[in-house]
Amino acid sequence: MLKHKGFPGRLAGTDYQFTLRRFNPRGVTRLVSRERFRDRKPADRRADAAFFQALWEHFGDAPFERGNLDAGRLSWLFGREVIPAEDPFDPESYEALLVIDVSVARVSFPEVFGEGSA
Repeated sequence: MLKHKGFPGRLAGTDYQFTLRRFNPRGVTRLVSRERFRDRKPADRRADAAFFQALWEHFGDAPFERGNLDAGRLSWLFGREVIPAEDPFDPESYEALLVIDVSVARVSFPEVFGEGSA
């Protein structure tokens, strides 16, 4: 499992995890597309925005390996702002390649691109 050096481990001052310290001994957690409903808590929305900003600052629009990125946090963006960068895609692989869909991300997180506020 690739460890993304310099990537924040969590949202500062919270327990919202962004990375894993070690692989899951029960197997790799599958990436799924989670629905983000409008009534989500503000703290959850801040965690999504902070995680996406970290992804953008760390990887930009280049493909990146899933590595030690937290599957739960990644799943809130998967299928929308973060999409598979390879075909076939294995959602249960630490080596799976992902990429940011910039056009979708600009709509979801305009503040990350300096285009508006949340």
